Amino acid sequence: MCAMKGLNRRQFIASSTALTGAALLPWSFSASAAAVASATPGGTPRKGGVLRISVDQAVSVLNPHQVRVNPEYLVAELLYSGLTRLTQAMKAEADLAQSWQPNDDLTQWTFTLRPDLRFSDGSPLTAADVVASLQALLDPKNASPALHNIGPIKTVSAKDNNTILIETEAPYADLPVMLAYPDAKIIPAHIAQGQYDKLSSASLGAGPFQLVSYDPERKIVVKRNPHYYDATRPYLDGVEVVVYPDAIAESSALIAGDTDLMLSAQSSEFARLAKSAGVLPLRVASGQFLNVNMGCDQKPFNDVRVRQALALCVDRQASVDFVADGLGSPGNDTPINAAYPYYAQLTQKALDYSKAKALLAEAGYPNGLDLTLIASDKPSTRTQLGIALREMAKPGGFRINVQTMAHSTYLDQVWKKGNFYVGFYNMQPTPDAVFSLLYTSTAAWNETRWNNAAFDGAVMAARETNDETLRTQLYGKAQQLMHDEVPSLIPTFFDLLAASREHVAGYHLHPRGAVFRLDHVWLTANAPKRSL
Repeated sequence: MCAMKGLNRRQFIASSTALTGAALLPWSFSASAAAVASATPGGTPRKGGVLRISVDQAVSVLNPHQVRVNPEYLVAELLYSGLTRLTQAMKAEADLAQSWQPNDDLTQWTFTLRPDLRFSDGSPLTAADVVASLQALLDPKNASPALHNIGPIKTVSAKDNNTILIETEAPYADLPVMLAYPDAKIIPAHIAQGQYDKLSSASLGAGPFQLVSYDPERKIVVKRNPHYYDATRPYLDGVEVVVYPDAIAESSALIAGDTDLMLSAQSSEFARLAKSAGVLPLRVASGQFLNVNMGCDQKPFNDVRVRQALALCVDRQASVDFVADGLGSPGNDTPINAAYPYYAQLTQKALDYSKAKALLAEAGYPNGLDLTLIASDKPSTRTQLGIALREMAKPGGFRINVQTMAHSTYLDQVWKKGNFYVGFYNMQPTPDAVFSLLYTSTAAWNETRWNNAAFDGAVMAARETNDETLRTQLYGKAQQLMHDEVPSLIPTFFDLLAASREHVAGYHLHPRGAVFRLDHVWLTANAPKRSL
């Protein structure tokens, strides 16, 4: 029986011992789904006003080709555009490209740009800038997260000033969707070809806004870009992105009317927001997840039996209840849930401490195993999952010390390097995207170093076919391999949560989690009057 049975989340956490290097975080109650419709006020969009949006961590990276976390994605989206962008339904729509067409075997794609595109300084944006930008993204020395996430691109060339030809290594039907990747923004050719340092504190893009000021730890201010390709948008005069590292302070600012929109809300604060006058709680089902990454190339996790034993110590529903306040769904150790196409309904894992102990003994640990699990402090649910796993795994023979650290330190010292740590990822637009980001041998963020040839083969074969039946079978095989071999634990999927004031109109919480579309947002007549 799970060690947490019969305890509510507050009692469970309070009964735990203190974390190394961190105090316990605040908790609260779950909000009912009925109280959190994701509607925003309708009506005719109106121009004017400054939107103040809060984020929970610093915007440490301004270069759009290097951004890594949601607040950075937000600012990159405000200042830059890509060839395509994502709709709410995870479909590609026109951004800088007004149209695209593949050849018959899906190995050549022709993209046609909108006419008379301009960067924010008024200089022309042509196919040469697109080619240089995509080549920079694909250059390993630039280490962009987009390197392995915009498709198996072989060559990029300009047919004329407004037309780009992209050739892929193999048939690839998902290319227009993947070119909407958050880092795949178009920058001037002269910057893309060796002057990246210019984008560390300044901006030159073709997005809906221009940079006014950049204080990464406190506030980023942008104003409407007069050279944006759509003369009707953005509706806002400007946006202020304000950093609130403390979740309670961030929620309080929205409730008080000091901010207009929260980029994301923690489950621990969601009920308070939902009950506050003038606040609209926002919620959408998503494939966003926490995982516990295990270095499959190092002891003890190079033995699959250790990974399987730990997976048998996880109460999946309890993880949702304690970590997500019930605002999510159980995971099954694959990154694909029912929010994705090609989801495979595999046997749901259940607690089995006897089998877990037997597997540990077979692996050479008859007396159990001591481990240190690293958890970043952003978002706080990483720490909460660590605590929950520590308590759940004790009866199975795992003695886990949970160590938390500042997110900046985690990114520098642990991420992609550590042996046992808690990860956090947004939903990706396709199954191929999430597999290729995290779990294939050539993944941009191959944290687990699982490097399973059968898995790689299934993912590659699925991306190269248009046969829906075959794709379903191949993605099902990939999910089964992850389910069985457990390169990482994935116990919990999260609904995405946010909140806004009632005067914010046109904003819809995106299930991808890294898409914001603030150029479609406007403020109603009763919004606070702010100027840049």
